[in-house]
Amino acid sequence: MRSGLRSTTIPVLATVLVISGCGQQAEEPILIGATMSATGSYATQGIPAGNGYRLCEAHVNEQGGILDRDVQFLIYDDGSNSEIAIALYEKLITEDRADALMGPYGSTLTEAVAPVTEAHRLVLISPLAATTSIWEQGRRYLFMVLPPAELFLAGLIEMASEHGLQRIAILQEDALFPRAAGAGAVELAREKGMEVVLHETYPTETTDFSEILARVEAGKADVLGMAASALDAFIVVARQMREQDVNVMMFGTSAAVDEFQEALGETAEFVYGLSAWEPSLPYPGIEAFVEAYRKEFNQIPSFHAAGAYGSCQIFMEAIRRAGSLDPEALREELLTLETTTIFSHYAVDERGYQTANQGVFVQWQDGKKVVVWPDDLATATPRFPTPPWSQR
Repeated sequence: MRSGLRSTTIPVLATVLVISGCGQQAEEPILIGATMSATGSYATQGIPAGNGYRLCEAHVNEQGGILDRDVQFLIYDDGSNSEIAIALYEKLITEDRADALMGPYGSTLTEAVAPVTEAHRLVLISPLAATTSIWEQGRRYLFMVLPPAELFLAGLIEMASEHGLQRIAILQEDALFPRAAGAGAVELAREKGMEVVLHETYPTETTDFSEILARVEAGKADVLGMAASALDAFIVVARQMREQDVNVMMFGTSAAVDEFQEALGETAEFVYGLSAWEPSLPYPGIEAFVEAYRKEFNQIPSFHAAGAYGSCQIFMEAIRRAGSLDPEALREELLTLETTTIFSHYAVDERGYQTANQGVFVQWQDGKKVVVWPDDLATATPRFPTPPWSQR
């Protein structure tokens, strides 16, 4: 633990609660504004994240609220669109008069709305943004929860190096987060002495990766790492790899969600992916959170849901410690707080930049997602070769 920082573990209720809250307090509820991508290209991630906010709202109110008041989330759909998100955060601040704010999904939207919240000097905890450059612009009120984007493919590089694989190809979408994740992977690979045979950026609207995959094959890559913002791109690449018999030993993505395996079936087998969170992790309150989420939403939560819930836990703890909603007081608490939520460890540097969360890498084995990296959190051993169509 860093000197001078205060550590705590934040509890989670074990019971299932009605999402509308309980209305226990006499005062008006604390209004927390946010947007989430319920539609558009980020909806796969945004919908469960919004659910995470709502479940946290219900649990906080069941525990008696905060500052002797209930909390109430006002969440707008930003349509996965930066301009809409900017307008909605302005509305939340100037028209809805939100008492506090929480962040949207992803680096692109967070980068878009950060100037708004900074101009109003309001704290913004970002549950699901990871691009380092967002925190290198002198912002004072923005706080990071995910591991940095540059580390999103670190597990893939580490495992490949440990198994003696030397030739790697990196494919990245032309968007803020994927560019950072791809660049970080290239740097890590070169530090390990690996040869980067391809480092290619593709336009967001790309639906045919056949020519790029032909170059991956021509470069005789042992490993293909891919960074993208939307799930569809991972699915398309996996299908086209199988159709073209692209023979790599490891295929890893910058995200791991159940929808990937549901869409691909056997084609997902042995594929790797970064997950910032899994139900098997030894964080306090995970079992209760998973059960409550499953009963409320009829599915197991993704790391996006856990990230939003955990970020809400962090914010509630900062409010409790500050004893007020004053942004300066909250900022000071968030800068010095060290804690463990159901999502991960939390600690930041003077930029509000995450220093405690590294994430985990998973692999699809026998149709199930298992943690294979790092070793101290692994629930299974990596299997080689990876995609079942590989001939190596």
